[in-house]
Amino acid sequence: MSSVLAAALAACAVLALPGNGRARAHSRVIRLRGAAPSRATDRAWYGPAGRRLAAGVLGLGLFAVVGGSVGALAGVVAAVACARVIQRLEPPAERRRRERLRADLPVAADLLAACLLAGSPLPDAARAVADAVDGPLGERLRHLTATLRLGADPADAWRRLAEEEPMLAPLARTVARTVDSGAPLADAMARLAERLRLERRWAAEARARRVGVQAAAPLGLCFLPAFVLIGVVPVVIGLAMRFVA
Repeated sequence: MSSVLAAALAACAVLALPGNGRARAHSRVIRLRGAAPSRATDRAWYGPAGRRLAAGVLGLGLFAVVGGSVGALAGVVAAVACARVIQRLEPPAERRRRERLRADLPVAADLLAACLLAGSPLPDAARAVADAVDGPLGERLRHLTATLRLGADPADAWRRLAEEEPMLAPLARTVARTVDSGAPLADAMARLAERLRLERRWAAEARARRVGVQAAAPLGLCFLPAFVLIGVVPVVIGLAMRFVA
């Protein structure tokens, strides 16, 4: 009876956990657009269903190992904690999208500067860059150009883009400032592209330096026991045998 009660408590705790509101809203938007969600997203373990399943399995497993009322309480706490931790993890699709935006941003700034130097208006230049870059950055720029064609204020539209998409904030804020001040936008875009490339290079060098530091710990864990077993233990055993003899 206590086992059934504990299992029910763990299941209720997991089912009572709030789902990811952003994921549900995104699913509603997909349904309204008439597009089918991707299978990878549906099967993702970090989604609401996968999160609750993992938390429930952990809670029931902990109860089965510990048992009793203590196991039931520990299972409920572990299930809730597991669901919270998984909810905070960044989905792989979002990470890939963020990396794609970071990689495409300097290219977009260079292309925008080239289009402006060729004499294109800002909305046409942004549309051309969106078609050339494509991906998530191109999608955001296409949405922005559609907003501009409907009569939105250019500076406000670019500031709104910076607020909605933090990865594009350097580009959007630079455009908004130049639109307000009347400064040459092409020169600002060229300087921004150069700065973004330098930042990416510095970040890559920092990651390369961290690899060496992070590799030292596994190497130490592998070589230190081997050194002790091969170099120290035989000497200690030999001295001990001589002392005993």
